[in-house]
Amino acid sequence: MNSLEMSGEVEKPRILVVDDEARIRDACRMVLEEMGFEVDLASDGAQGLEKIRQRHFDIVLADLMMPVLSGFDVLLQVREHHPDTVVIVITGYATVEHSIEAMKKGAFDFIPKPFTPDQLRAVVSKSIKYTRALQDISDSKSRLRVMVNRLMDGVLTTDKEKRIVLANPAFLQMLDRYGENVLGSRVEDVFQNETLVRMIDQALAMPPDTFTEIVQELVSGGKDGQSERILSARCAPFRGRTGLNLGTITVLHDVTAVKKIDRMKSDFVSMVSHEIRSPMNSLLMQMKVILDGLAGEVTDKQREILERASGKIQNLTSMVSELLDLARIEAGLVANEKESIEIPAFLEEQIAFHKAAANARNIDLSLEKLPVLPAILANPQGMEEVFTNLITNAIKYSPPNSRISLSAGVENDYVAITVRDTGFGIPEEDLEEIFTRFYRVKDSNTRQIHGTGLGLAIVKSIVNAHHGSIKVESKIGQGTAFTVFLPHSRS
Repeated sequence: MNSLEMSGEVEKPRILVVDDEARIRDACRMVLEEMGFEVDLASDGAQGLEKIRQRHFDIVLADLMMPVLSGFDVLLQVREHHPDTVVIVITGYATVEHSIEAMKKGAFDFIPKPFTPDQLRAVVSKSIKYTRALQDISDSKSRLRVMVNRLMDGVLTTDKEKRIVLANPAFLQMLDRYGENVLGSRVEDVFQNETLVRMIDQALAMPPDTFTEIVQELVSGGKDGQSERILSARCAPFRGRTGLNLGTITVLHDVTAVKKIDRMKSDFVSMVSHEIRSPMNSLLMQMKVILDGLAGEVTDKQREILERASGKIQNLTSMVSELLDLARIEAGLVANEKESIEIPAFLEEQIAFHKAAANARNIDLSLEKLPVLPAILANPQGMEEVFTNLITNAIKYSPPNSRISLSAGVENDYVAITVRDTGFGIPEEDLEEIFTRFYRVKDSNTRQIHGTGLGLAIVKSIVNAHHGSIKVESKIGQGTAFTVFLPHSRS
């Protein structure tokens, strides 16, 4: 069977031949029906347009020079009302000018009179491949549209002028735009959300050699009796083959329930921690009274047991304090009060404060030479907690005669501050987990080191609250480097 012949399960392509010469019409019908097509005929342009109005044709062969309505008139009508129909013009003049004019007006190809059956087969075969490609594209777009519209997440695409190309129902519903036709409108005219508009502006302004997904949280609703929604928004530029920005893609995910659960967990932890801390402090004080001999003589064995119990209670007290700190951070209280912090002076203070603890373990703690650095806008207490945790950990997890250094530099819009040690190092399988609450690395080097497993979780929470990030690099036996990225005041 010819590759262009249609099986009985697939509808045959329909072709209309419009020509005022009967012999041309009949010859075309004979050749095309042999190829497996369904063929209809029209003797002039008016009759051809009437047939086109009644049913769809995949291909129209139209003679350019016909009385009443020319092939050019048929071509223009077809292109305007049936853009997916392919038009092949038949010309008895075979001039370059006529061919160029027809192609400019939307003809797919032309065939000159007189033509042979092979010439007709060739031009029709080429057009069939083209129509099939168009249909495949149309089907793919349709399937993609259906899929996007069924997504639970909101999806918005814009062009480079910030005009809306696609907004699925979930996106409209999340931002309180129910069932509106927003295609072609500018984003700021439809969605009065400053964060969303700013994210799209940033994505469009991103240089061609940079690709970063912009992540923010949006708040929607909360008015006219509507419940407030918290939405996680991710926006990225959409680029063509040359790397130029063609527009943006934004995805919204409703995290309201997750945020409410996290808030409830934090409130519960905060409440329990408050209730536990006071009796534990009271218990520690009473044990100290016994250890100091104020309640009578204490034997060596009793002292050993009491000191061990006291140490465990102190660990619990530290954990309670850190849980309270974590609850305060997650409530957004740490990053609320920000001040301009000069990095050199801040790091020098950290070195001075931790120098004694490092010296006690015979560890060299130093500050590397710093370049000129912009200030950061941050909460001083939060920054002290971050670097106290990192430096204290470096001291605890480094053997005697090792080295800890602090350094800083500028990377794009961020100040990067690194705490590097030459200590035990962290196994590769633990690197993904070390910022998880209560997670502690346990090996022969760290088994005897006490800790709550909350320090790095607190560090990450504070850094996130300041719109920064933290990364870690480590090798067993060679040491670990934590680098904190914080937006500087110029960004």
